[in-house]
Formats: sequence, C-alpha cells, structure tokens
Amino acid sequence: MATEDCDAVNMDPDIELLSDEEIERDAEAFKEQGNAFYIKKDYTEAFNYYTKAIDMCPKNASYYGNRAATLMMLCRYREALEDSQQAVRLDNSFMKGHLREGKCHLSLGNAMAASRCFQRVLELEPDNSQAQQELKNAESILEYERMAEIGFEKRDFRMVVFCMDRALECASACQKFKILKAECLALLGRYPEAQSVASDILRMDSTNADALYVRGLCLYYEDCIDKAVQFFVQALRMAPDHDKARLACRNAKALKAKKEEGNKAFKEGSFEAAYDLYSEALTIDPNNIKTNAKLYCNRATVGSKLKKLDQAIEDCTKAIKLDETYIKAYLRRAQCYMDTEQYEEAVRDYEKVYQTEKTKEHKHLLKTAQLELKKSKRKDYYKILGVDKNATEEEIKKAYRKRALLHHPDRHSGASTEVQKEEEKKFKEVGEAFSVLSDPKKKARYDSGQDLEDDGMNMGDFDANNIFKAFFGGPGGFSFEASGPGNYFFQFG
Repeated sequence: MATEDCDAVNMDPDIELLSDEEIERDAEAFKEQGNAFYIKKDYTEAFNYYTKAIDMCPKNASYYGNRAATLMMLCRYREALEDSQQAVRLDNSFMKGHLREGKCHLSLGNAMAASRCFQRVLELEPDNSQAQQELKNAESILEYERMAEIGFEKRDFRMVVFCMDRALECASACQKFKILKAECLALLGRYPEAQSVASDILRMDSTNADALYVRGLCLYYEDCIDKAVQFFVQALRMAPDHDKARLACRNAKALKAKKEEGNKAFKEGSFEAAYDLYSEALTIDPNNIKTNAKLYCNRATVGSKLKKLDQAIEDCTKAIKLDETYIKAYLRRAQCYMDTEQYEEAVRDYEKVYQTEKTKEHKHLLKTAQLELKKSKRKDYYKILGVDKNATEEEIKKAYRKRALLHHPDRHSGASTEVQKEEEKKFKEVGEAFSVLSDPKKKARYDSGQDLEDDGMNMGDFDANNIFKAFFGGPGGFSFEASGPGNYFFQFG
C-alpha cells in the first residue's frame, strides 16, 4: 500500500506562551512524535500519538487527517473514513482530507461516494494527478459492478468472479464484493476458495450473516446438510430477513428429508416408491451438484433392482456428469453394462475406477469384465445349440441332435445355392459347438475364457460330418429321403 503523506506544521519557538498556546504546542509535539513513528512505519504508535494530539486540540483538521492516514495503513478503513470526514467538516478546503475520504470509500467499495470526493479534490486542485487516477479507478469499479450484476442474472458465475477480482484490486476492504465472489465460487463448486474468503470475513466479524450464509452454502453443496443448516440458522439469527439463507435452509431440510424417505423405502424393498422419492428429491435444488449426483446414483441402484437397466445407466451417466470423481457411479454403471452384456463399456468404466483406486476388488472386477469381453467376441456355442450355460450333458446332446438334423446339407440338397451354403455353415457351427461342449476339458476351458487353440485344441481341424456320423452311429447309420415337396425324414440303417 502506498504510504499516506502526513501534514507537518512548523512551530515558532519564540511565540509567547499562553495557556492555549501551551496546549497547542503540546498537541503539535504529539503530532511530530506521531509523524516520526509514521515514517518508521510503526503505525500503531503513530496512531496513539495522533490520538493524544486530537484529545488536546479536537478542532484541528490536520490531526484527524494524519490519524486517518495511519488508520488506512492499518487497513482500518471505516475508522479512517470517520476521521477524514471529520477533517473536511472542520476544513472543507482540506484537499488531503477529501482525497483520503475518497480512498476510504473506494477501499470499502462505495465507488459513487468516492467519485464525489475525488471530484471535490479536482475542484480544489484541477491538476491533481492522484485524484484523476483514483476517479478512473472508481469508474472502473462501477463498471465491474454493472458487469457482475448482469453475469449473476445470467448465471455466468465465472464472469462475476472475474469482475469481483478486478474490483477488489482497488476496493480491497469491500465485504460486499468478497461475499459475492465467495457465493459465486461456491456455485462454481470451488468450495475451498469460497470457504477461505468467508472465513477471512468471519475472523474480522463473526456475526456477518452473509459470510455465515456462504459457509453454509459450501457445506450444503458438499452434502454436509446438517452442518449447513446450522450455519443458515445462525445467519438468520443475525439477519432475520436474509432471503437467500432462508431459501437455502428450506431446500436443505427438504432435500435431506426426501432423500432419507427414499433410503428408507429402498431398505424396506419398496423400490417403486424409492424410485419416485429420489425423483422428487432431484427437483428440489438443481444447483446442489454433489447431492444430486448421489440421488441419481441411488435412483440407478433402484432402477437396476426394477430391471430398468437402460434408465439406470442413464442415471449413472448423469451422476458422473455432475461429479466426475464419483467412483460409486462408475461402479454402478459398469455393473449395469455387464448385466446388459455391453462389455466394452463395462471395461472402460472399471479401468477408470482401477486407475483411481487400485484395490484388489477393483482389479478383480476389471479382469472379470475383460474376460467377459474376450468371451463375447468368440462364437457363443451355447447360443448356437440353443441351450442355457448350465445345460446338462443330456440337454446338450438333445440340442445337437435337433440342430444337426435341421441344418444337415442333405436335408437342403434341393434348395438354392445360397441356402445350401448358409445351412452348411450352420451345420459346421453346430458340430463345432457340440465338439466343445460335449468334451469336459474343452468345455471348462471355453467357460473360463481360455483359448481353445492352446494345448493342441485347434478348432480348424475338426470335421462336422465325422462328428455327425459318430453321434448317429457311424457310416451308413442314417439317410435323408424325400416324402414330398420340401419334406424330408431320416432313417437309421
């Protein structure tokens, strides 16, 4: 901060000493001592001596002016403002008094009042460059205030923070600007910064309702609702008409109550009711990002219970969009992807989780998803035979018998070339599927996701006809014969 100049008054030691003159002389001595401490930057002692001078001569404008300069250096702008105003009341032509009053108004964020003071300085001293510059600063603050107001209405909180930062360069002691900045930081999710600004204000004034409101807002948006309500209530005690604190308090209580109702319904197994309650909670306050992310994830959990898997995936995606660090939402979405056999998406989510939290559990989930993805890219032998993955040996044989006869090339010898090729392909796939699923060793390797080509199990070496013949009793054990147009039956030899 630039050092304020103090006013020196030269004393004539030959002045005839009278009682009033003695008082003035002593007052001047105190002033000179104040000046000496001021030059040494010992502003506390300077303040004490200027106060002694004022106590002796309370009608001297320069004493108030000097003490105002000292208070400004101590960043006690409101007290400095009072002293500078008293100085110009005693002497309206006291240029430095008007200049200091303007600087105090400016530091406190009252740009209009500051402008009037600087204009008065320029009336007294038209070429005063300091007043000219300070007047420009005041005009800049007014413009930043205007831009911030527009930005807040448009919910462009980054613009508001930018404007307040610029304004605070000149209005360093303006609590209104600091509070607006802190509120917008909270709305941007920059909670530690917002908390820091509010805490600084509360250290100076523990009863500041606006700062208490911002502290509560940060806690509310960080999903610490009980603590947030305490701050909102405290803010309302300090300022019963604080509309923002009242609205935030009401929303916080409603959000907590609705979320707890949803949790209770879920624990009781009332999934439809829980789904509706979480949906209602999501309408209470769109600005509460962290709580809403949890609500979306909770609703996704309910959705998966209700087999609304696509909706559950969508809710998890919304939760992640609100909070990209929300591991639980990634895990829930990945499970839904697994349940809907979207393995690539599941692997992507599990990779994100494992990169963030390298636990054994997350590693296992990732490996499981990777295995399922690998398995999904192979032929699904169970699907080819039309059996469940838990099918018995007898069910597998029965399914092969049915499919092999259905797709045997001899059955389609009278069909078009294209149909014959397609049926021959299916016949080979059926034989391939049976050769794996009927062999316990191959089946175990297939089910575990291992490559069947390992250990000499080359799936390209088998002959579907040989498998068919072996199954139905060897060469000549069956034949297809026509019994009418498009109708065939087979008979054993």
